[in-house]
Amino acid sequence: MLKSGLPLMALLAATPALAQDDDIVVTASGIEQPRDEVGQAISVIDADTIRTRQAVDVTDLLMTTPGVRFNRSGTTGAATGVSLRGAETTQTLVLIDGVKVNDPSGIGDGYDFGHLLVGNIRRIEVLRGSNSVVYGSQAIGGVVNVMTGTPAEGYAANASVDYGYSDTLNAKADVSGTSGIASGGVGMAYFRTDGISSAARSFGATEKDGYKNIAANAKLKLSFTDTLSLDLRGYYIHADLDYDSFFGAPADSADISKSDQYVGYAGINLALLDGKLTNRTAVTWFRNDRDYYFVRGTDPDYGYSGTNLRFEYEGVYAPVDQAKLVFGYEHERPDYDFFGFGDTSSAKANIDSVYALAIVKPVAGLSVTGGVRHDDHSQFGGATTFGANANYTPNHGATNFRLSYGEGFKAPSLYQLYDMFSGNADLKPERSKSYDIGFDQSLDDGRAMLSVTAFRRDTRNQINYDNNSFLYGNLDRTRAKGVEATLTLKPVDALILTGSYSYIDARDRSPGSVDEGKRLLRRAANAVSVSADYAWPFGLSTGATITMVGDSFDLDASRNRVQLDGYAIVGLRASFPIGEHLEIYGRIDNLSDQEYATAYGYGVYGRSAYGGVRVRF
Repeated sequence: MLKSGLPLMALLAATPALAQDDDIVVTASGIEQPRDEVGQAISVIDADTIRTRQAVDVTDLLMTTPGVRFNRSGTTGAATGVSLRGAETTQTLVLIDGVKVNDPSGIGDGYDFGHLLVGNIRRIEVLRGSNSVVYGSQAIGGVVNVMTGTPAEGYAANASVDYGYSDTLNAKADVSGTSGIASGGVGMAYFRTDGISSAARSFGATEKDGYKNIAANAKLKLSFTDTLSLDLRGYYIHADLDYDSFFGAPADSADISKSDQYVGYAGINLALLDGKLTNRTAVTWFRNDRDYYFVRGTDPDYGYSGTNLRFEYEGVYAPVDQAKLVFGYEHERPDYDFFGFGDTSSAKANIDSVYALAIVKPVAGLSVTGGVRHDDHSQFGGATTFGANANYTPNHGATNFRLSYGEGFKAPSLYQLYDMFSGNADLKPERSKSYDIGFDQSLDDGRAMLSVTAFRRDTRNQINYDNNSFLYGNLDRTRAKGVEATLTLKPVDALILTGSYSYIDARDRSPGSVDEGKRLLRRAANAVSVSADYAWPFGLSTGATITMVGDSFDLDASRNRVQLDGYAIVGLRASFPIGEHLEIYGRIDNLSDQEYATAYGYGVYGRSAYGGVRVRF
């Protein structure tokens, strides 16, 4: 099935897809909007889904949404990249509580999802398609917007702990509340495992690669008046990873990495003109320190540090209900530092950006959005991007017809510009054009919801390493096209069936390249995810998820193109309440003990079981 690419409607007849119950989204334009005002494709993973699925990695949640492909280099915590609609993993923009967290010290400014565990995350929005008008550099494939919980009215507390395969302990707790002008919350999460061998078992690797992760989050909002408030947010991740770094044949190694991620946000919100003009001014800060050791217990052998300091102003003017203008200015200063092998290097850049976005409703049921952005980079100069989308509903949101066009750009990373061995100061930004057309349909008072989107994206000036000049260059052109579908069925109140399907044809279009016309690496064409959850009359809840991913390609140790076979994995889960505040739960991952790979030479978890207890007040 996965090798041939089934006709879409035949698949939907047999396979339900992901539900999208939330009526408000924030990722399309950076402000809260009703779904029937947005012409772009967005999936929402809400708090109920996160709790029900019992996932540990954010990536495991993302892989059940359409258009997402991922690769992980072995054990939990290992380097993990997420691709949206066949784009490069470095072309996915990532936000945590409103802060851009793409790493300026990475080769391509990508974000490593390996250390982003679910912890106290309560909501994830995934926007697919280029959207640099709103987000600037990086948003070529799309945006992953990760959010912790909103402080509760009054007071609330949650805690859970579970234990299972490979001496894995996962614990988390949070408390939040509102009192007077203040609302806020804090959370902590701890994860520890002996893991698996990151180098695949099929290559004779046996040594387990352990992992520890500590995460903390905090929010505080002070509402001084109905029109003036102060917003403070913070997120921290410390990670300690054993990993296998190999050149040539995959094998066990004693390598260690330690990292610390710091995320900070401080903003002031002010409403003027009887609320018709809202203003948000904020300073955000992200820092990622990575140290690497050949042997644990020694001084670090080499390391990187990436920092991004941003100033943001956003204004929203709504003179009438039918029109809204979003406009803003941003200043961004990424910098990175490297040490190791007897040398050090550092670099920084400045990016100034202005943008404007108009959202109008000229007639009942029709919403049209259009915008423009200009970014001025201290190295390569300016980049201007445009975007527009429309949503028409003839029946108050039960049916939505969507159309969108988006442009994206990605600035060369500081590494690609200034690395002493391979940097190229003449690099141009990567550019993309993205097209969507789709519809959403709700049936039987919301008991059935269907969404289908067709897309195409063309990317030019894509940066790659030139094996002849040993420098980075604007060498590649790529094209991705395909279709995404989601469906949810609720035949009775106790049963929810959800799932997703996506077909992505992502190919190299670089003239004269030896790979011209070939599928891009680590991007399977077909992927299906199906989930079913049932609440029994006596309180027990049970569920299952089946994920099927088709064949993909990667490079082996000799840089030869090899096929990674498709796979199907099954997960089971259950939970049972004991009284009003206590719940026990458990899950089995990879029930059939499927052996597969998302990256050549790296291992994956086999059959594994976990159980725990959750308390809520």
